[in-house]
Amino acid sequence: MPASFNQAIIDEFRANGGQVGGPFEGGDLLLLTTTGAKSGAEHTVPLGYVRDGELLLIVGSAGGAPRHPAWYHNLLAHPRVRVEIGTETLELIAVPAEGARRERLFERVVSVAPGYADYQSGTTRVLPVVVLEPSGAEAAEGPGEIRGFADKLVQIHGWLRAQLRHIQAETDAHFAARAAHGGSGEPPAPEIGLQLRQHCLAFCQFLTFHHTSEDAYTFPALADRHPHLRDALDWLGEEHRTLARVKDALLALLADLTTADPERFRAELARLSAELVAHLDYEEESLLPALSEIRWPPGPPEPEPAGGAAS
Repeated sequence: MPASFNQAIIDEFRANGGQVGGPFEGGDLLLLTTTGAKSGAEHTVPLGYVRDGELLLIVGSAGGAPRHPAWYHNLLAHPRVRVEIGTETLELIAVPAEGARRERLFERVVSVAPGYADYQSGTTRVLPVVVLEPSGAEAAEGPGEIRGFADKLVQIHGWLRAQLRHIQAETDAHFAARAAHGGSGEPPAPEIGLQLRQHCLAFCQFLTFHHTSEDAYTFPALADRHPHLRDALDWLGEEHRTLARVKDALLALLADLTTADPERFRAELARLSAELVAHLDYEEESLLPALSEIRWPPGPPEPEPAGGAAS
């Protein structure tokens, strides 16, 4: 759809609580915001969707065009996406389905929206079926209510710990599927391979963002306000660089999951997990008392008492 047409739908969607008229009236429509694979800029598109239990399904049909839509390439590069449904905004992870799961989900989509079968018959490419999964942030360990910066840090750390457990479970399932293949010929593509890649990539990208934000903003502000924490903050900054090297090694393994050595992959993942958990534990032990004094979200400085400071 032309950009101007898309923008008109987006504006109508947001102005009317997710309701639009015209050819989409009465249909299930969401707004998908992805991060550009090359530009890094946000891009929002309106898309039809189908529910499969608690999951949301979207299809890279592009109206049956011979190439995948741009938003599909974006989410392969940046799996964390933002989705608007009605008046609700969700942070999700986009995972293209593979193998038999893709076939089952495509049948589910076609049973609700038969037009997608026509799009598939009109092109030689296999239309991607993308599952929009919860990021896990809602179920992560942490405080139920965010009252200050300390609570926010614990929430972020809880999400990171939960994602590590998720990735470890998917890693076991992926390599178990590879090991179970017998006979001659190439093994079938494990259906969980792309799922593991997307979750690992989302985890690594969020970890980079989190550490970059700490190095650029949080740690310098804390060092100025609490000089006695400077040594701990310097140590944590060095740890960020160490973890970045481990993370890059893990991403290199993801480049070809189908042939990745299981023992090497597991060793890199175990090393990253152990170092990261130790880092999170030390960060909480060192910083939470100081961060508890800072409210969240940050606001303007507190007004001075009447009469101002004494001269």
